[in-house]
Parts: sequence; C-alpha cells; structure tokens
Amino acid sequence: MELYSLKELDKIKRACDVVVEVLETVAEYVKPGVSTAELDLIAREEVKKRGARPAFLNYRPPFSKLSYPAALCVSVNSAVVHGLPKKDQIIKEGDIVSLDFGAILDGYAGDSAITVPVGKIDPDKERLLKATKEALEEAVKACVPGNFLSDITKAIKRVADKYGVYPVKNLGGHGIGRKVHEPPFVPNHMEDFKHERDMKLRAGMVLAIEPMLALGTSEITHNGDQWTVLTADGSPAAHYEYVVAITKDGPIVLTQFTKGVF
Repeated sequence: MELYSLKELDKIKRACDVVVEVLETVAEYVKPGVSTAELDLIAREEVKKRGARPAFLNYRPPFSKLSYPAALCVSVNSAVVHGLPKKDQIIKEGDIVSLDFGAILDGYAGDSAITVPVGKIDPDKERLLKATKEALEEAVKACVPGNFLSDITKAIKRVADKYGVYPVKNLGGHGIGRKVHEPPFVPNHMEDFKHERDMKLRAGMVLAIEPMLALGTSEITHNGDQWTVLTADGSPAAHYEYVVAITKDGPIVLTQFTKGVF
C-alpha cells in the first residue's frame, strides 16, 4: 500500500482533472440514439487532446485474465459496472447510463464514475441516483486517519438502508496513485469483509471510493461479453466514484466536477 506525499497528490490531482474533463464532455453526448461505442470513441479523443492516455484501454485488472478492449466503461440500466461499449447498444429515453473512466498522466492515475439520466427517468431510478450520490458523499466523510475501511462501507450501507436500495456485493473501490488499481480493496458491501481484510486509514492513502447501489438486490451476475456486471434480478444500478486523498486535515476530493453531472 502506497502513502503519497503532497507533491505526489498534486500529480494525481492533475490526472484526476483530465478524467473529470473527459467525463463531463462524454456526458453531453449521452442522448437517445447514441451507441455506447460512440461514447467510447469520444472518450479516447478527449483524453488524447489533454496529453494523457486512457487507463483502462488494454489494461488487465487484478480480477481478470483478459485485457479490457475499450477506454470507457458504459453500464446501462441493470449493468452495474465494467459495461463493454458496443456498436449495437443504443441509448434510449429513460435509461440511466454509468460512465467509468480512468487516465494516466505523467506516471500517475485518475479514475471516476458518474451515472447520467437520459431525459425523464422514473421515480425509482431518481431515488437510486440520489441514494448513490449521497452514499458517496457520506463515504468521503469517513475517510479520515484512524477510521477503518469498514467505516466507509458502513456509511454506504446507512444511506442505502435509508433509501431502500442495495449495495452490490463483490465490488468496490480501491487504492490509486501510480497505478489505477492499488491496494487496498474498499468493499461496497459489509459481507465482503468475510474474505477481505479491514484496515486502519492513514494520512497519505489515496482511495477511489465508488458506491454501486441497485434497486432490487445485492447479488450480481455477468452477461456473455466477459466484462459487463449485471444485477442478478435485472433491476437498475447506479455508480458514482470520487478519488479521495486522506490527509491529517481530513479528506480531499481530487475529482471535482463543475458542470452539474454529479
């Protein structure tokens, strides 16, 4: 587990700024009739303009035997995360579309995710998005030295229970810095601590905090593309993610959105 200096946090912040700018731009194109593959191409163009490279493209994460073939994860409705962009997947009115993007700039990584409503969405989806945003904000408040990883997960659970939605099992956040995925794993669901070690939070840690909540279940399954994670019951899911630096003065969010996509 890496502990980063203030100078290094500035470098991580620069990578995070690229991620934010790319996601804000891509979000503008999330409209009916657009394919998820088109969104991926836009992300590739935007990150290149900024002198960075996409962190996910051809990256093999610790949990996979395959390299990811796209720059952007696009997860629609019941897709929780790692949605593989496809030419034949067309966005429709009423969808919710989760966009997850990472960038590498000057040897440091940034990562963030947002869920974008497409036009008018139904009240249950509105409740889900509100809950997931609030879960992220409450999880950030738990990112102080002396707390534990489980305090982050408990914060997510409290908000999920309040809104009657479900934290998804077997998924969660992670450390980030020189690599897009570093230890520790930050469980999204308390049951995951049965096989994941809890850990005290220390100043200098940088965590990608990413609650993933579903309307109907905590259980997941996969579709046939070997990447896209789905809710087991087909209910909608939402995903928001911040990169957070833990400092002696409290948490600092390194992914600051400005265009109202959060």
